[in-house]
Amino acid sequence: MIKETIKDAESRMQGAIKSLEDDLSGIRTGRANPALVDKLEVEYYGAPTQLNQLATVSVPEPRQLLIRPFDPSTIKAIEKAIISSDLGINPNNDGKVIRLMIPVMTEDRRKSLSKLVSNRVEDARISCRNVRRDLIKDLRDFEKEKMISEDDLKRAEEELQKVTDRFIEQIEEIGQKKTEEIMEV
Repeated sequence: MIKETIKDAESRMQGAIKSLEDDLSGIRTGRANPALVDKLEVEYYGAPTQLNQLATVSVPEPRQLLIRPFDPSTIKAIEKAIISSDLGINPNNDGKVIRLMIPVMTEDRRKSLSKLVSNRVEDARISCRNVRRDLIKDLRDFEKEKMISEDDLKRAEEELQKVTDRFIEQIEEIGQKKTEEIMEV
């Protein structure tokens, strides 16, 4: 019963890390990265569709993204979605492909993005702590119902804390790496 609870904690905390990584992949750094536009919602035949389902995105140069739509009639919709997004990049359309030139970020923009990273990292930490809190509550309920002993409860809480510390450390490393990437000139 305790092992299942710890496994549940690990899988839920791993989900928090996965969510954080997905969030951070969409945050712009100084380099071109296809993940910047992969999750962009494009209005396609009246339905919002992710860009990665409508086109291939490649990086021909370090500061450029090339979007090649599968259906050339979607170029205008893709261009409109890019303009209305918060990327701050103007697309160049030649009728067949869309080129996105990634501009050099200003120091202020770098700082604001690093603050955004810090907020996302804090959200992931909170998520892990919430998982720990919920599972400790479950363990205490098990102890009240005499399903586990008081000693088992203490050991399980200590083990759960170690798991939480390990995942929070991973979250910190991910955040630190992304902040360094953003601040790199």
